[in-house]
Amino acid sequence: MDWIEVTIFTTTAGIEPVADVLEDLGIEGYVLEDAADFEEFLQDTEIYWDYVDETLCQTLRGQETKLKIYLEDSDNGRAELDALRARLAALKDGDEQQKLGRLTTEQSVTRQEDWEWGWKQYFKPFPVGERFLIKPSWETVEDAQGRQILEIDPASSFGTGTHDTTQLCISMLEKTVKGGEKLLDMGTGSGILAIAAGMLGANPDTAVDIDAHCLTCAQENAERNGVTIGRTLHGDALRDQKLAQKIGDGYQIICANIVADIIIGMAPMFYEKLVSGGTLITSGILEERADEVGQALEQAGFTLCDRAVSGGWAAFTARR
Repeated sequence: MDWIEVTIFTTTAGIEPVADVLEDLGIEGYVLEDAADFEEFLQDTEIYWDYVDETLCQTLRGQETKLKIYLEDSDNGRAELDALRARLAALKDGDEQQKLGRLTTEQSVTRQEDWEWGWKQYFKPFPVGERFLIKPSWETVEDAQGRQILEIDPASSFGTGTHDTTQLCISMLEKTVKGGEKLLDMGTGSGILAIAAGMLGANPDTAVDIDAHCLTCAQENAERNGVTIGRTLHGDALRDQKLAQKIGDGYQIICANIVADIIIGMAPMFYEKLVSGGTLITSGILEERADEVGQALEQAGFTLCDRAVSGGWAAFTARR
């Protein structure tokens, strides 16, 4: 079946009134792009700047708030679209202070198979490190060539295994895990590092992420690979002291594939949460910022044991 993608242009103030219209029409669910969220993100780019370029920031500035819905590309769907336009026109007529924006629509037709498979065609099985062959659930592997198959479905979480930072961390885990180590995965994303560690014999005790959806994704991926993640915790441990305390300590390995600024900020926390002789494996660091991160780790008390670079990204193994 084909679908009509309908974009409704409004403002942050218009989100609730437009959502009420959709509910009245029996249209369930919408995708929201709130201009206020973009502005908040742009004001906080110093935290995430390593993953965001100026071109993207320019694109985000001045964006309108949008709600996107999907209607069947059929007579019934087109009738729903006509009804929606009429309701939006009535809403605009009553908007005397013009707080709700344009309240106009744009539409295009989307094929369902494009929706579901557009990116999946490029995600094929591939080797990582010395031990693993990573594959998505929809692919089959006839000959793994002696490697362990790690099956991962990232959904919208970071961590298919294709990024240099993930591969660097997995290679370092292969060198570090001996068996039975209590492990903390900070910024777990799809859960790929916790899962790889578990498959190598470590105990992935705790996985933390700022996005609750990632934690669900990580648990599902862990179960798919026969790995148990002991706890999943949601929040920002750098800013939430209660969460930082809940994470606990006594870890023998910490994985943190995040970004340079967060690693620098968390370095003292990582040190405190590791046992003496424990190992921090960290990446998400642009190569030009590697020295800065290395210095911060040393200042926190770590001894740098290994530094690796791939595709412009750096990773460290550091020991308490």
